[in-house]
Amino acid sequence: MISIDDIILAREKMKGVVHTTPLDFSQTFSNISTNNKVYLKLENLQKTGSFKVRGSYNKMISLSESELQKGVVAASAGNHAQGVAYSSQMLGIPCTIVMPKGAPLSKVSATKQYGAKVVLQGNVFDDALAYALQLKEQMGATFIHAFDDDAVIAGQGTVGLEILEQLPDVEAIMVPVGGGGLIGGIALAVKEKNPYIKVYGVQTLACPSMKQSLVENQPVMVDSTPTMADGIAVKKPGLHNFELVEKYVDDIFCVDEMEIARTMLLLLERNKLLVEGSGAVSLASLLYQKVNFKEKNVVAVLSGGNVDVNFISRIIERGMVESGRYANFTLIVKDKPGELQRVLRFISDLDANIQSVHHDHFGKDIYPGYAQLKLALETKNQDHIEEIRLLLKNNGYVVGDSN
Repeated sequence: MISIDDIILAREKMKGVVHTTPLDFSQTFSNISTNNKVYLKLENLQKTGSFKVRGSYNKMISLSESELQKGVVAASAGNHAQGVAYSSQMLGIPCTIVMPKGAPLSKVSATKQYGAKVVLQGNVFDDALAYALQLKEQMGATFIHAFDDDAVIAGQGTVGLEILEQLPDVEAIMVPVGGGGLIGGIALAVKEKNPYIKVYGVQTLACPSMKQSLVENQPVMVDSTPTMADGIAVKKPGLHNFELVEKYVDDIFCVDEMEIARTMLLLLERNKLLVEGSGAVSLASLLYQKVNFKEKNVVAVLSGGNVDVNFISRIIERGMVESGRYANFTLIVKDKPGELQRVLRFISDLDANIQSVHHDHFGKDIYPGYAQLKLALETKNQDHIEEIRLLLKNNGYVVGDSN
């Protein structure tokens, strides 16, 4: 098991290579979070867009000269790939990243831009991982694990040292948890310096592997469902990481997809921060009162901001739908002059913003003399949506389910 000295040494070695990311106080989120003083650790502003570069760089500078010359291999479809590629570029060593064929083009392109050779293999991550391990043997290269490695964990732990320096009176830290490298390193660094600081992990309900592992007292494999927090959707935590979490972490909480989506949207609107789903779970746990404390100095680690450009609009729309800011209505109306104008007037009178209108006269559910309206509306909240629905029904319209 690593020690606090390993993390301190990692911090010294990576000075000038990775950013000391800002710790930003948020009055808005402090007010929402039952009057805790909420600070955001902005690892989404880290080089390569996430904390991953810390661990990968620390791992690589721990290799011998002969190991460096043979290069490194990693398997990843996301942030780890870019962290390893960037670190390799800084050290001037060969780097091969194996990614599944379905990896987002933006992430493939970003990894290549850092100078890595990208190999697309298999349809899922496990296929890419198996092939990466084969390449490691063929090339004699070093495999860089995404989380289950002491040097990687030590590198991630430097986030904890920065938090202690930036906010000496911190009382609790919320950390996203996937494989456990980030929280393992942070918890060790923080608890060895001040055991009274609480360190909590946050996972998605779609893949609560670390939480379930703690229940069963060993790393276990869990089933997972699709999640926008794909960066922490790790089905089985690492052994090294589990041991650190078991020793140092106070508890693990889970948030759902609705809570993640709303938090991502709030970060965009209120703080102008683009944060990926896996990075937003820490703040979501505070905004939705998963923890039972008040008036504490709390840090939420926003672990990454690499959101695929094509996915941003869907995330925003999902967040708006979940918070009642966007709704779709389907109505059957009489096909006569002035009927469309009447419907739109009802909606405008309730201060809903009409985004789009689709008027259809033909369809299996549309009888002669009637038409179907499909309306997309910008609304205020769920109560506003229900108010619109009730008004339309009370005026004789057949209203289909929204969204």
